[in-house]
Amino acid sequence: MTEEILIAGFGGQGVLSMGKIMAYSAMMQDMEVSWMPSYGPEMRGGTANVIVIISDERISSPIIRHFDTGILLNQQSLDKFEDSIKPGGVLVYDGNGINRHPVRKDISIFRIDAAEEAGRMKSPKVNNMIVLGGFMKIKPIITLENVIKGLKKSLPERYHNLIPVNETALQRGMEIIREV
Repeated sequence: MTEEILIAGFGGQGVLSMGKIMAYSAMMQDMEVSWMPSYGPEMRGGTANVIVIISDERISSPIIRHFDTGILLNQQSLDKFEDSIKPGGVLVYDGNGINRHPVRKDISIFRIDAAEEAGRMKSPKVNNMIVLGGFMKIKPIITLENVIKGLKKSLPERYHNLIPVNETALQRGMEIIREV
């Protein structure tokens, strides 16, 4: 099993963090992992993306152009990367700020209104965990238990008090994701 994932959006949406947490979580499951971030000098507000490869075999190269799953969190990312998803693959997108929805017929498309839900939870910083929860529902590659371990590994200890709200966000994402 190998899953090649692209996560893309604006800087500040937690794109790189989500990828890092996925990678740590897969490592907790004794899987091979590659995490390759890419972001512009603007950081917050600029574009950011990360390629995460999770496999039960050695990973030959972290550089790929076509993905099993695309998690696209803004219109620019959707425009740029929709065609990079392999036929039969999965596209997950947040409807917030999207004015042209995905149109491909050869992939499975899922919408998760994570930004809206994070607002309802009064916790805008958990947007990425809501999306990750949705991903975990449709692609159960990593377990909730290991994602919590991944959070503990990637968050500085002074933020460990936020792990319960992140766990709630993960579970909420599993509940609200829907196929388009």
